[in-house]
Amino acid sequence: MNDHEKQIIQKRYQEEKARGVKFFPDIVYKDAIVAFSLFILLVGLATFVGVPQEPPADPNDTSYIPRPEWYFLFLFEMLKFFPGQIEFIGTAIIPGIAILLLLLLPFFDRSIKRHPRNRPVATITMSVIVAGMVLLTIRAVITTPPQAEAVGLSYQEQVAAGQELYGEYCAECHGEEGEGGVVEGVEGLEGTYLEAINSEDYLYTRTDETTFLVIEYGQPNLGMPAFGLAYGGELTNQQINAIVTFVRSWDDRIVIEEEAGAVPTLAEGEIPDYETHVYPIFRRRCLSCHREGKEKGNYIMSSYESVMTSGDHAPNVIGGDLNSNLIRMINREEIEAGGPMPPTRPLRPEEIDIITRWVEAGALPVRAEAGLEATESVTGTLEATETPAP
Repeated sequence: MNDHEKQIIQKRYQEEKARGVKFFPDIVYKDAIVAFSLFILLVGLATFVGVPQEPPADPNDTSYIPRPEWYFLFLFEMLKFFPGQIEFIGTAIIPGIAILLLLLLPFFDRSIKRHPRNRPVATITMSVIVAGMVLLTIRAVITTPPQAEAVGLSYQEQVAAGQELYGEYCAECHGEEGEGGVVEGVEGLEGTYLEAINSEDYLYTRTDETTFLVIEYGQPNLGMPAFGLAYGGELTNQQINAIVTFVRSWDDRIVIEEEAGAVPTLAEGEIPDYETHVYPIFRRRCLSCHREGKEKGNYIMSSYESVMTSGDHAPNVIGGDLNSNLIRMINREEIEAGGPMPPTRPLRPEEIDIITRWVEAGALPVRAEAGLEATESVTGTLEATETPAP
């Protein structure tokens, strides 16, 4: 830059300075307006959009997917290019060099020209860096799977989730409603009498933390295994909390507006199907005994296919046949395939009605169209099936 250019710039600087705006109150006022606008924007986002909550970090839960805030995503995505022993390059060396260059930049760049067109090297370099950050952020959003679990469930949703888990892991020994009694069919506990956990004696004298610890650690000397991941079990802390919430729902000091996990309701003329109506009943009332690893009579009820084909006396469900083993046993009959099911507590009348109507309509795997037309269609199919060929 020659002396003439310096004189022009200096003259322009003096003119702008003479025409300038006072820091107080003009600049302070503008900054206050911008700051307040940003504050209103953040309050609006927090109120109407919110931030999805995630479960607390659990070092024993390998299913947890860590995800930093969006403005750090690019940095964490960059670590994928420096795996294993060279990870320190992405975590320390590259960020350290970048921060050092920013600190030294004012000492190296002494030019009085500030327009991007007059600074091609700095402009191109910064553009490449920003583009890289944006691309890495986009790549991180695309490649990072969503979190499998989330917190923030309503009380009813917590109770419903806990009820399902309780039915799968606890009901076999403690009873479907925590009534306890003599344990049957559980190796190592056969004939053991368990006190009720739905009674005032238990619920009034145990805190939720106590129940959580019993489930997590187990009671080895009493035959109860540990269910927490930290002690070799299968349940995460969030799942155990759901079971604790369900157990606490038996406390008569708690008023529940409506029963959690209620039986699916049917519209007038609607034909039940497995996924929508029947499986929720099986999941709550049957899976504690009829699942992989605890199959009674080799009958598994965790999927439509296994319900229709598994078991020592298969098939236990035949579409259109109300003399199917399952129908007879849920109606408390003693037959060759087994006794009344569930053995300790009968299904509710509305549950029996759904399963009966499902089998009667052909034991459909997926939802059928509600109404008379669908009913007539299925009825016609059954009649056609039963009509002998000429």
